[in-house]
Amino acid sequence: MKPAHAFNEAAPAVMPEVAKGWDVKRGRLETYFDRTAFQAWAALTSDAPVSKIRATVRAGREEMRSLLLSWLPQDMSGRRLLDAGCGTGMLAIEAARRGAEVIGIDVSPQLIAIGQERLPEDVRSRIKLMSGDMLGAALGTFDHIVSMDVLIHYEADQIADATARLAARARESLIFTFAPGTPLLRTARAVGQFFPKSDRSPSIVPVGHGHLKANLSRVPGVKLGRDQRVSRGFYTSHAQELLRT
Repeated sequence: MKPAHAFNEAAPAVMPEVAKGWDVKRGRLETYFDRTAFQAWAALTSDAPVSKIRATVRAGREEMRSLLLSWLPQDMSGRRLLDAGCGTGMLAIEAARRGAEVIGIDVSPQLIAIGQERLPEDVRSRIKLMSGDMLGAALGTFDHIVSMDVLIHYEADQIADATARLAARARESLIFTFAPGTPLLRTARAVGQFFPKSDRSPSIVPVGHGHLKANLSRVPGVKLGRDQRVSRGFYTSHAQELLRT
């Protein structure tokens, strides 16, 4: 393992308009997950019966979670992992079972509370779940950072800023997902904007992979790693790995 001091790089400067946009979107996400759709997400992240549509989303999320875990070491003893946007902590639990010391952080205090209630006894000592901003520098540095289906709600410039800030705190790898700019997702977003509903989830923002990779190639100290898309019914998300150089 590389020494922590090898990665004491200054956090990238943040443009005020990008930071403001991040804070506004984060506030909307907190309202959505804590008030509008709390019960739906509590069910989706359990084994409770759900509708056919949500069943495809659950299956897609399970496949994506397994993919991201497959990009992490099987033996994570002595490694520190940040689950950025952990929800109820399902990925965090699996990483802890590999021996990792895990911090899981999420914008929703209610989802964190559920996650704490669901933590199995065998991993309680290796997982700390908390609510807050996953970009908070006070969390420190980690060997690996994983962020699943959080940045799907953000614009390309916000994703570039967030990944640069996270990568500066990752000693080995950063793995995240984004919403790929497929015709289906772009059409669905356009229809959603024309026919808004009060209980509609925060907009998923499709991002062109080529454009995103061009931005990521400018992040200091990292190189592009593996990438793979998962599509299951109403679930589509693309995983991207960044490796420290």
